[in-house]
Amino acid sequence: MADETTDPNVSGAGSGPEAAGEPQAADPVQEALRLSAEVDTLQGQIADLTDRLLRAHAEMDNIRKRGEREREETAKYAISKFARDVVAVADNFERAIQAVPAGAAEQDGALKSLVDGITMTEREFLNVLERNGVKRVNPKGEPFNPHQHQAMMEMQNAEVAPGTILEVFQCGYMIDDRVLRPAMVVVAKGGAKPAKPETSAEAKGTAEEAAPAPEVPSAGNDNVD
Repeated sequence: MADETTDPNVSGAGSGPEAAGEPQAADPVQEALRLSAEVDTLQGQIADLTDRLLRAHAEMDNIRKRGEREREETAKYAISKFARDVVAVADNFERAIQAVPAGAAEQDGALKSLVDGITMTEREFLNVLERNGVKRVNPKGEPFNPHQHQAMMEMQNAEVAPGTILEVFQCGYMIDDRVLRPAMVVVAKGGAKPAKPETSAEAKGTAEEAAPAPEVPSAGNDNVD
């Protein structure tokens, strides 16, 4: 049998990491870039989720506030339809009192008692309305407000400023800050407009027309020494 000689170089070649199948170490630079990209991606996702969460919280807060405001308005103005029908009763009280001629109640004891009773009933009725947020509006002498008043006619009156309410045909009613029924009123036109003053150009033209034309010396009268 032939002697087999073992070559140390050959035997050592099969014992390296490549022969054992171990993976080569990754490039540190590439690994750092990959990790940095993953961190950027995760940070972007976190920022997006945080923004969505904040928007969701804000939307829920707006919905809560809107619900509370609607509940408050519902509770405040729930009687609007009922109050709009009931204020006609107060109008009838006022008409009954105004139907009595001036001074007639003082001459008739029974009539005076009736008028006093109607007046007290009207006052108590208005107090009940005010306790429920409904208030009568009598804007006589106040400036006209198209959001609260309804102009039925205009009347010439030079003693007050234009737009002043002179008479109230029918009182209005407010429920808190809303108009339940506008007041029907008579609005003043105000006095006549003052005459328009002459402008400076017109005054200058008038002065030039009134001033005599200057005399122009004749050429034939010139004397030459």
